[in-house]
Amino acid sequence: MNGLDAWTLVHLAALAVPVAFAAVAAFAPLQATRASAFALVVAALVAAATAGVFGPPPSPLLGLRLDGVTAVMLALVALLGFVVVRFSRTHLQGEPALPRYFRWLSTTLAAVTAIVLADDLLAIALAWTVTSVALHQLLTFYPTRAAALIAAHKKFLVSRLADVCLAGSLALVHTTVGSLALDDIAAAVATWPSLPLAMELAAALLVCAVALRSAQLPFHGWLTQVMEAPTPVSALLHAGVVNIGGLVLIRVAPWIAQAVAAQWLLIAIGLVTALVAATVMTTRVSIKVALAWSTCAQMGFMLVQCGLGAWSAALLHIVAHSLYKAHAFLDAGSVVARWQQRAMTPAPARPGAGALAWAGVGIASSFAATTALDLGPAGTWPALVSSVLVGLALLPLQRGSATALRVLAVVLLSCAWHVVLSELVATAHAPANPLAWALTGVAFVGFAAVHLALRRHPHGRLARRLHPWLFAGLYLDERFTRLSFRIWPPRRPEAPSSPRPMPLRTSMETRT
Repeated sequence: MNGLDAWTLVHLAALAVPVAFAAVAAFAPLQATRASAFALVVAALVAAATAGVFGPPPSPLLGLRLDGVTAVMLALVALLGFVVVRFSRTHLQGEPALPRYFRWLSTTLAAVTAIVLADDLLAIALAWTVTSVALHQLLTFYPTRAAALIAAHKKFLVSRLADVCLAGSLALVHTTVGSLALDDIAAAVATWPSLPLAMELAAALLVCAVALRSAQLPFHGWLTQVMEAPTPVSALLHAGVVNIGGLVLIRVAPWIAQAVAAQWLLIAIGLVTALVAATVMTTRVSIKVALAWSTCAQMGFMLVQCGLGAWSAALLHIVAHSLYKAHAFLDAGSVVARWQQRAMTPAPARPGAGALAWAGVGIASSFAATTALDLGPAGTWPALVSSVLVGLALLPLQRGSATALRVLAVVLLSCAWHVVLSELVATAHAPANPLAWALTGVAFVGFAAVHLALRRHPHGRLARRLHPWLFAGLYLDERFTRLSFRIWPPRRPEAPSSPRPMPLRTSMETRT
């Protein structure tokens, strides 16, 4: 069998994943467990084939794009889908609407896998819209819960606004390039000395669509308020669906790398959301709400990575965040038991000079590894800022017994994953912007300094002034809700069904 025939079979196998989920959604919703297991096996085989078993992949066949990014994301979606489906069957056992739930869950998974495999922006946009509509049905699984309906309605409004931005972007791209295929867009961008104004505007509209779908400020309220939905739906949303924007940006990386305005827009939106949401998260008591604010912050950081041109870091961030957040939501029910156990142990020391020392060790080792392995965009600023971010991420190690060996192990593991994923993402992009990297580094260093001050003095003057505003989320969602609901108010919840009254019996019937 020659290489082309083998790759044709691989493409057909990959196409079977969304088709299987769609078939289950249409004809046998209760067979979602078998469909997800089938998808996981096929995704593993496709990932193995894409790794080089049959040689380098050919041009896209059947409208499917099989490359390293597809292999990683398809395996990730199949794994998360399998776990969420298995968890749902146990978590929602006995629910009368379970077939409807699995129907929309399978539709969501089919649409997400179609996004991963698509080689055309129009196909990505259509599948993205189907994902949003199917997820809306999952978020309103309990139609009598007013909070769930309001949050789903806000998400519906934000998603439709994102659809408008996406449609405008695609129209400009098709008018300028004449095609919406990813390879055609990349080839056209490579031939232009500078992007036409229409492509700059199209890139900005695409960034707006991604920011809206990624729950960036001030359009974030729906993500922090969908806790009335079933737990597996929250896991699927936070671990999978909300990450789609990062994948779309990675797919059009050669185009975004030439759009300077879009890069700055990504950095501005992502930085504000990441820093504000991460700070607001520290004021939350509910574990699910705190995780939701964490997702907002993580998505903001992912947009910053894309704006800086750190595409391999963005891909690694999508994979790591998806796995972590799925586990966090599905394991949220046992948090109370663990909290009670921790209450019996002494509280960890607050970060101090020791934590800063370990952070310094992490920065030095990360900078050395990044420079030696030539990771990420070339230049001193990218290497330095990346190392600072790795060092700041090591601060939580101070909660335990931080050692130099532990710090070095974390740094080397992070660099190893970057080496692996950098081979899967195209790197022929524009050179790094030193000013953007410098501003990002300064912003995160300032953010870390404020957090350390709040941790060291939780009842100080700064904490007392900031806490009311942070606890209210800077009142951003309240303003958005008032404005949007004036234009399109939500529907009222359904009245809960009352049990059927027992028929009255006479005394003679009772004796009988």
